[in-house]
Amino acid sequence: MTAAPGGRRVTVAGTVRAVPRRRRSPAASWRRRSPAAFWRGRLRRRRTRWLLEAHLLVLFLCAVLAATSLSLSCRQAQRSAEALASREAPAVQGLAATRLAALRSYQEAQYLVNRDLVDVAGSSEAYRAQLSAADQGLSRIADRTDQDLGTVNGLLATYGNSLGLGTSQYRDQRLMREQKLREAYSLLTRPEVGVVPRLHRLEGNQLRHAEATAAQGRWRRAGWWLAELALAALALTLLSALFVLRDRCGRDWNPYLLAAFLLTVLLAVVPLTAVSAAGRDLDRALGNLHLITEVSGHGGLAEAQQSVTDRSELVRRELDGGTWAARVYEGTLVGGLLVVVLPALGLVLRLDGDYWRRR
Repeated sequence: MTAAPGGRRVTVAGTVRAVPRRRRSPAASWRRRSPAAFWRGRLRRRRTRWLLEAHLLVLFLCAVLAATSLSLSCRQAQRSAEALASREAPAVQGLAATRLAALRSYQEAQYLVNRDLVDVAGSSEAYRAQLSAADQGLSRIADRTDQDLGTVNGLLATYGNSLGLGTSQYRDQRLMREQKLREAYSLLTRPEVGVVPRLHRLEGNQLRHAEATAAQGRWRRAGWWLAELALAALALTLLSALFVLRDRCGRDWNPYLLAAFLLTVLLAVVPLTAVSAAGRDLDRALGNLHLITEVSGHGGLAEAQQSVTDRSELVRRELDGGTWAARVYEGTLVGGLLVVVLPALGLVLRLDGDYWRRR
């Protein structure tokens, strides 16, 4: 009798018989074609020590790159949120409130003159309060903007002086009073060079500064992309290192590498999610700042002032969430440090125990 592998014909006592081919089980086929089998075949030509040392180097480089780019990106987002909340948004709101207060002061003074209430005691308090609010608003804005407010301050002082002369000193001289009031109105509304046009122009410039502060430019997006790609490479390398340890060394799951992998996933998700949510808050705040800039042209001045006050409160509440930025940044720093240390510690201990001490 002659025997042959499955599928060949054999002769037994003069009879030709076919031996059936053995079929592999589905589990065996899956094991041969699984990702683990593929990766094992790719690494089989390398010595275990070389693989562990190569994984250690790649893990260290990926972790340093990911931690650095992620920390810088979070720091930039934190600075943008803080600058918008502490400088840019209050400056836009203050310029709008100052412009409306200056217009309202003339409206109140004109009301007194038209109704012959100038001689009534205490009647001038309304316009003086609005004028004082405009002056104080400019003083507060000076600390929150790098724009030159000297010309506007001088014009506002001259306007207030003319308005005071028209309502107080020349109250019994109708022609002089009217001339001073016209002079005050010209100082207030003269195209391009008046108080209100200058404030409106400064307000538009400050709004553009706020938009530039809140916007994510090309370099900021590149920083986030680099951080996410580095974290993805770090996660894959950690999985490969865990596979090598279990496949070559017969070890249980390395706790340092497992902790680093979980931390890598958190760093890839949590900061980006927090920054995206904060970005939506910044967009809503910018939308309200646009409405604050445009609101003075709609309705009466009193309604416009109330609208500016209400929307400024909305902007403040939307930007109060910027306190997340400090916590996320601190958490990212700590997580970035751990994601550098943990993989290195796990592999160094294994290499030191199995190879380096045997030299």
